[in-house]
Amino acid sequence: MTLGGSAGSGIVVPRNFRLLEELERGEKGIGDGTLSYGMDDGDDIYMRSWTGTIIGPLNTVHEGRIYQLKLFCDKDYPDTPPSVRFHSRINMTCVNPDTGVVDTRKFLVLGNWQRDYTMEYILTQLKKEMAASHNRKLVQPPEGTYF
Repeated sequence: MTLGGSAGSGIVVPRNFRLLEELERGEKGIGDGTLSYGMDDGDDIYMRSWTGTIIGPLNTVHEGRIYQLKLFCDKDYPDTPPSVRFHSRINMTCVNPDTGVVDTRKFLVLGNWQRDYTMEYILTQLKKEMAASHNRKLVQPPEGTYF
């Protein structure tokens, strides 16, 4: 979860260096292969627009489904969280059912953002949220539909 030095070291890694670290991690692949992320536009020198993918967790209504997300890192990232929006339609308590935007009041990783959180951590926690008791059995929109 922590990038750019040990926690509490007092070293503040500049935004672009931090994003380059995240890009490198995303390109190498994450864990069991059910999460991935990378830049939308390789020519974007500000590294703002990212795409994430989550394959739904086992033993849930999300199992085997592929969810695409958009993450946008403004100029204040990582001091402020990226905006996160599902492109694939999904029914989750922390996702606006009309826009796909992840609600910072209901998804506390964004609501209680810490500078050492990463896009990988966001995706990992969203996958865990899919498996939570209040989301794991919710009726889902047809697969392959988008916001």
